[in-house]
Amino acid sequence: MRLALFLIGSLALAQSWQLQESGSTASLRGISAVNGKVAWASGAKGTVLRTTDGGATWSTISPSGAADADFRDIEAIDERTAYAMSAGEGRASRIYKTADAGVTWTMQRANQDPDGFWDSFGMWDATHGILMGDPVNGRFTILATNDGRTWNALEGPKVEKGEAAFAASGTALITRGTREAWFASSIGRIFHTDDAGKTWAIARATVMPYGIAFAGKTGVAVGGDYQKPSATQGNFAITEDGSKWTVPQSAPRGYRSAVAYVADRKVWITVGTSGSDASSDLRTWRGFDDGAFNALSVGTDGSVWAVGPEGKIAKLLF
Repeated sequence: MRLALFLIGSLALAQSWQLQESGSTASLRGISAVNGKVAWASGAKGTVLRTTDGGATWSTISPSGAADADFRDIEAIDERTAYAMSAGEGRASRIYKTADAGVTWTMQRANQDPDGFWDSFGMWDATHGILMGDPVNGRFTILATNDGRTWNALEGPKVEKGEAAFAASGTALITRGTREAWFASSIGRIFHTDDAGKTWAIARATVMPYGIAFAGKTGVAVGGDYQKPSATQGNFAITEDGSKWTVPQSAPRGYRSAVAYVADRKVWITVGTSGSDASSDLRTWRGFDDGAFNALSVGTDGSVWAVGPEGKIAKLLF
């Protein structure tokens, strides 16, 4: 039995990235996998890409007139429908939607506050979603949609001095179920709502988080200092109940910007600018790649995709 468990654990950690030809040189920071065939990616210079054949080919389907947009987050609903969020000061922060596979896009809302800066968003389903941005007038910016067309402001939680958020990987905010969401701030506070953003509970993690993920009540926050990607301090925290976050003895190597749980494989994957790591128990981690990635996403069938600088896209092989 002990040997069998060892073999199962070893197989769970046998991964490698298969690089794909994206046809783009843009820095990619958003990825949303529908399944093993369909995925959408986004990034700088107004770039939106899509594949429907498992990554054999990628099509550029960028919104017209949005070459200045830095699409830091994208949320795909299916093969034809997706939302894309650009990040930047003032009106540089915008949200778009397509329902015809990128043939046409509608800009649904632009940030009107010159002090605003949108960071991340998530969708519960095709028409319900939530968006988070840096503080304006002492509160985090929170927008929500209930119809997939209009985004309305909610009263966000109050901030502490110097607090903001990160628009690095599209996973500073994540959604689950029909009303739950979490987001992480630059000073290690983790915000949780179970009523679609009307109220928020707050916990503290000893990490500067760029990305978070949950599997049941177990959560992981990853981050660190992107300017010192090899540093191993302040880059990782876990929780077993969503309220108390701790730093385990073993942690992934260096700065990490995104993390995800692959339920089909019972394995956690994290990526950053200095490599990728995997763990089946959150106690031991194996670095399996030294390449740079910014974001990752898991499809409904357990497929895992990642994006990075200079148009880099890869699919995980198990």
